Amino acid sequence: MSSIHLRSVDRRGREEGPFPFTVPAIRTLDQLALDTPVTFFVGENGSGKSTLLEGIAAAARLPAIGSADVQRDETLEAQRRLGKALRLTWAKRVTRGFFLRAEDFFGFTKRLAQQRVEFQQHAADIEREYQTKGRSAYAMGLAQLPARASLADMERRYGVDLDANSHGQSFLKLFQSRFVPGGLHLLDEPEAPLSPQSQLALLAMIGEMVGQQAQFIVATHSPMLLAFPGARIYNFDATPIQAVAYEEVDHVRITRDFLTAPERYLNQILGR
Repeated sequence: MSSIHLRSVDRRGREEGPFPFTVPAIRTLDQLALDTPVTFFVGENGSGKSTLLEGIAAAARLPAIGSADVQRDETLEAQRRLGKALRLTWAKRVTRGFFLRAEDFFGFTKRLAQQRVEFQQHAADIEREYQTKGRSAYAMGLAQLPARASLADMERRYGVDLDANSHGQSFLKLFQSRFVPGGLHLLDEPEAPLSPQSQLALLAMIGEMVGQQAQFIVATHSPMLLAFPGARIYNFDATPIQAVAYEEVDHVRITRDFLTAPERYLNQILGR
């Protein structure tokens, strides 16, 4: 069974208009082949990589992990217009998986933390009520069961306390709980809260899920993530969008050159 569910994306017409159709990568978009289990979008901020990923998420109607769903998020109105202008070609239509923007993760954890407080408060209210009325501990436990079961499930999925964990560890727990076999996962800059070691852990997770027929499309700046074996890399700084080899990606080249001779860059930047 193939890991490639979404085979390609292209525009239905040459619609002109305001953002996002003014972005060069979007305006000149032809057919973009998604012929590997992992596809990366790279480019400078504003190049359109995140915008296209958001448009694909809207067109595929994938659930979002964030503060609001893709179909209702007010900040994604333009991307929903783009989604309507996209044609998705499927090998097999899937609805499993999700769309995640790193910036939305913090809204997600805030919502989870609030739900955790509500579950705890509900259980405490029941305890006070039953103690006041002198009812048995057994009856109290039965009444608390839904709230405690929901709290236990949340802690099993995301850890005992998201606020107590590092953002990176919470992010990895989120991926562990939400990656699904046979799913389509769209990730926008997932490296944002991750240390280099955690990025390696994410690479391992992606590799494991690809082995279970999952497909990934990832917008990223991370040279570490971009090194995933056999991945297709699309450069959004080129017009139209161009496939590029790992060694030719600016992020990779600049990072490698800097680590090889940081003093050369620092002398130039700092005027020393």
